[in-house]
Amino acid sequence: MPVQRPRGSRRRSADQPTRPEGPLPVVVIAGRPNVGKSTLFNRLAGRRIAIVADTPGVTRDRKEVETVLRGRFVRLIDTAGLEEAPPDSLYGRMRASSEGALAQADLVLFCIDARSGITPADEHFATWLRRQDRPVMLVANKAEGRSGAAAAMEAWSLGLGAPVAVSAEHGEGLADLMGEIAERLPPEQPTGTPPDEDALDAEAGEALATPADWDEEGDAPPEIVLPERPPGPLRLAIVGRPNAGKSTLLNRLLGEERMITGPEPGLTRDAVAVQLQDEVGPIELVDTAGLRRKARIDAPLEKMSVSASIEALKMAEIVVLTLDATLGVHEQDLQIARLIEREGRGCVLALNKWDAVEDRNKQRKAIADRIEFSLSQMRGIPVVSFSALTGAGVDKLLPTVRRAHEIWNKRIPTGALNRWFEGALERHQPPLVEGRRLKLRYMTQAKARPPTFILFGTRAEMLPEDYQRYLVNGLRETFGLPGTPIRLLLRGTKNPFGEG
Repeated sequence: MPVQRPRGSRRRSADQPTRPEGPLPVVVIAGRPNVGKSTLFNRLAGRRIAIVADTPGVTRDRKEVETVLRGRFVRLIDTAGLEEAPPDSLYGRMRASSEGALAQADLVLFCIDARSGITPADEHFATWLRRQDRPVMLVANKAEGRSGAAAAMEAWSLGLGAPVAVSAEHGEGLADLMGEIAERLPPEQPTGTPPDEDALDAEAGEALATPADWDEEGDAPPEIVLPERPPGPLRLAIVGRPNAGKSTLLNRLLGEERMITGPEPGLTRDAVAVQLQDEVGPIELVDTAGLRRKARIDAPLEKMSVSASIEALKMAEIVVLTLDATLGVHEQDLQIARLIEREGRGCVLALNKWDAVEDRNKQRKAIADRIEFSLSQMRGIPVVSFSALTGAGVDKLLPTVRRAHEIWNKRIPTGALNRWFEGALERHQPPLVEGRRLKLRYMTQAKARPPTFILFGTRAEMLPEDYQRYLVNGLRETFGLPGTPIRLLLRGTKNPFGEG
């Protein structure tokens, strides 16, 4: 039987280029607001990453992605629109973020709107770019059809060379643009050796087992050990309500002003992924837009922001739920935590702005009581208190995340699991159902991420929820699984003396 590849994975084709070792060349898309930079970014990336809307200034924080353009791996960066504004204003902070990206660019794609023609802002920033000592390629976007291509020729007046006419929305001219980008990039670095994914799939096919392969006579199945794939970065998402300090926390972890921050709530509009390295290994860290109650979300742009945040949560391995410690645990925080549990993600509760809490002992007890009462399905969730603004206590967060990741990946030997299971049955017998006692036979761990267990027995599917909670709590306490979601699947066996 062929091995089914996990959902979301992609097979490496024979002619697909191998990622080179070391840093990739950086391609930055820049230009004034509403010229189609994010649409072009999505086209070049080959998938929808940045939020796109017919509203100026949608992009506030720069977004990055690794992609392949004409056989060359590049790090592609989308930036906020370039605007003249005071440095301490929101648009001034957005421009400073864009300038930070341009400073590391190997190639700048200066994007203009061919339909609108050359504006004074285009001329101003073209002059500014010529002084930055960075290779610049002029891209005339929204140049659909013959009239658009003719209008693009007006861009010669900017003094940045021949414009490349494209329509990111309709996909026109992108092949020529990718070819031009590949030609202007620095020489390629040596490549590494790709992992043999076919061999890994063959090993997985030999190791995988389904419930149908297991013994139905009551004997525990052999332990399942899946081969490990090459380690990748830990995928970590930072979520929470607006103005909880998520972007400030990300900046503190990175040690740079990567995300735009300020007193205004809701500054982050899109899910922004960055790379981080701690003493253990790489981390892919995603900052998300604030999640409000559904009834308060009206604007289409905010709906897209919320959708991007939820998608980032689903793709993460561990989620840092960031709370404003001065406000305590809000009902919306609990709703987000329940979503994390339903998606099976590991969770760390981050109490930000702890330096502003007056009575810390009282607040700590109030938060602990609320969590214990309202999040019983995530009992033992790790809590870290800190101040992202001053940095006090932030150093405790990533080690706590690593421990939560280990628990989320934990596997329990089948023998130890069933010895505990026998003791649990002796301490508390299964209840009567329809006047007959359930006969539970054995338990095995089907997978980790999150820990998932299968319980076999006669009419096991009829096991009441309170007894299921008894078993889950016992697993959590005995095998050290605090705070992580635990899945318990029930599999009944056929009665050979029954009907049919």
